[in-house]
Amino acid sequence: MQQKYKILIVDDEPDNLQLLYRTLRGKYEIMKANGPKEALELLKTNNFQCIISDHKMPDIDGVEFLKLSAETHPNAIRLLVTAYSDVKILIDAINYARIYRYIKKPYAPDELLHIVEASLEYYQLKIDNETLIKDLKELFSGTIKAIIEALDAKDSFTLGRSRRVAFYSAKMVEFLNLDKSQASIIELAGLLHDIGMIGVAEDILNKTQKLTEEEFEEIKKHVHHSVKILEDIKQLYDVIEIIKYHHEYYDGNGYPFGKKGEEIPLGSRIIAIADAYDSMVSNRAYRLGLSPDEALQLIEEKAGAQFDPKLVDVFKSILPAATKDIKDFEDNMNLEEQTAGEQII
Repeated sequence: MQQKYKILIVDDEPDNLQLLYRTLRGKYEIMKANGPKEALELLKTNNFQCIISDHKMPDIDGVEFLKLSAETHPNAIRLLVTAYSDVKILIDAINYARIYRYIKKPYAPDELLHIVEASLEYYQLKIDNETLIKDLKELFSGTIKAIIEALDAKDSFTLGRSRRVAFYSAKMVEFLNLDKSQASIIELAGLLHDIGMIGVAEDILNKTQKLTEEEFEEIKKHVHHSVKILEDIKQLYDVIEIIKYHHEYYDGNGYPFGKKGEEIPLGSRIIAIADAYDSMVSNRAYRLGLSPDEALQLIEEKAGAQFDPKLVDVFKSILPAATKDIKDFEDNMNLEEQTAGEQII
C-alpha cells in the first residue's frame, strides 16, 4: 500500500486555508493551522513530510516560520505560497528557510496539486537515497575496513589517515548543514579517497628523498586507480564522482582534469582541504609533519588558489573541536588494543 504523506498547511486567512485543504485532502493526510503559532505547536507532536505556508502572516511571516520548522523537521519539504515576485525575497526564502520551491498566487488547484506531487516525489527520492547509502555503508563496512587496513599496511605513514580525513570532512558537512544523503556520500568518499594508492609502487610511497617528476606522475595516477577499483560498484557512482576530483585546485591548476571553482563537486572541495591538512601534519618517509598551526597557515595561504576560500573558513571553524575528538578517538583505540594485547599475554 502506498504511503499517505502527512502535510501541514498554514494560513491565517480561513478561505485560503480551506482552498488548500480541499485541493489536497483526497490524496494526503492534512492538518490545518490558522497561523504560525498554532502550526509550531502541531510540529511538536506530529511528523510531517511536507509543510506548506502562506507568506504574509501576522507576528511571524511564512519565511521565518518555515525556517523554524526546519529545526524540528529538517527533512520535510517546505513550500511557500506568496503573492510576491521580488527576486530578493524569494532568494532569501530559499537560502534562509531552505524552501524547496514557492507557489505563486493566484494558483489553480491542479497546479498546486502538481507542485505538491512533484515535491513529494523528490522527498521520497531523497529518503530512498539516504536508506541506500546507509545500506551500502553496512554492506561494504567489512570490505571498506579491509581495504583501508591493506592501505595502512602498505604505507605505515598513512596509518589512520582515511578515517581522519573522513572525520574532518564529516565535521565540515555538519557545519554546512547538508542533508543526510549528501553527508553520507561525502563521508564515504573521505574513507575511500586514497584507495588507489594500493596501485602505486611501494618504493615510491616509501621513498625518503624528493620524488622525481616521473615518480610524482605515478603518484597522481592513484586517482585513476581509485576509480578503476570502485567503478564496477554502480551504487558508488556519487562517491566516485567526489573521489575523482579531490585533487583539483580551485584556480584550475590541479589534476587530473583541470576543473576549477564550483565545477569541482562540493564533496571534492571539502575532502581536498581535509586531505591536505592531515597530510601536512602527518609524518612521512621523507619529512616530519608540520605543527597544526603551520599546516593551517598554509591552508589559509592557499585559499582561493588551491582551496575554496569559503570552505577554508568552515575548516578553521571546525578544526579545534574536530582535532580534540580525533585525539580522544585514537587514544581510546590505542587503549583498547593495549588492553586486548595484555589479555592475550
